[in-house]
Amino acid sequence: MSEQKYGLAWSEEFELGCPQIDAQHKRLFELVNNLVKACTEGYDRKILNETLDFLVNYTVEHFKDEEEFQLRYNYPGYARHKQLHEDFKVIVGEKVQEFRETGSTIDLSNCVNKVVVQWLIHHIQREDKKIGNHVRRLELDDNDYGTLKVSISRNK
Repeated sequence: MSEQKYGLAWSEEFELGCPQIDAQHKRLFELVNNLVKACTEGYDRKILNETLDFLVNYTVEHFKDEEEFQLRYNYPGYARHKQLHEDFKVIVGEKVQEFRETGSTIDLSNCVNKVVVQWLIHHIQREDKKIGNHVRRLELDDNDYGTLKVSISRNK
């Protein structure tokens, strides 16, 4: 796993093979890294608020896009995956509320680094990879079916 001073560094091990989702994941890494850095280095509260708000909004949009992608490909784990997203939104919502009440603290910074970063790593490497594998299997089946159709029609 590629870690850096603040949060994560993107690497190929996180790629699913869907350019739109992969690009969004890369952007999430940047946003999480910015937030961790801002907390760690004691940035101004206004900048932290803006960074946090943008991260939360981007995450919601990303989850929506990812869920639509799953539906498009009839991903069988959709309901469970959506619930993982909902659970994460609750965790992030709690941390945002904590920040709004107490400001940036060392504990909050550590929590963001530990909870958000670790969740993101686990989610992409284990859960999102399942989506990518499902889509690749479908595409492989479609290609095999197309090849089979051509073979059958040639043998007639």
